Amino acid sequence: HPHEVRIAFDGDAVLFSDEAERVYQSEGLSAFQAHEATHAGSPLAGGPFKPLLEALHRLQSEGTPLMRVRTALVTARSAPAHERAIRTLMNWNIEVDEAMFLGGLPKGEFLREFEPDFFFDDQTGHIESASMHVPAGHVASGVSNE
Repeated sequence: HPHEVRIAFDGDAVLFSDEAERVYQSEGLSAFQAHEATHAGSPLAGGPFKPLLEALHRLQSEGTPLMRVRTALVTARSAPAHERAIRTLMNWNIEVDEAMFLGGLPKGEFLREFEPDFFFDDQTGHIESASMHVPAGHVASGVSNE
């Protein structure tokens, strides 16, 4: 894709705060799903890469005939937890071109299909899976990195 810059992001502890990930790690999947269903209408706070996504969204909105910017959310979330992520992006008035809710599946194969120029995630296991297919960077943020 010579006329596109593609950037993919994980959600929790990257674009979003690690609030939900803390529930998952301390109380398990059922508690996480219940927490996210209960808070589906409450936007998540921004994570460390929210400003980068905002800047990329501004570039997309302004447009340029020479280079297109495409963004993707690639997260282990699935129903019912996907709703809060979507509503958060809507609250921020940010659109992504792709949203992949993988339900815990390895991210690498999905990223290989999107072909990002770079992928950011806070968990080293996801980085290892992704880095077999695409350039990937570790975001040292959130409960998984304490």
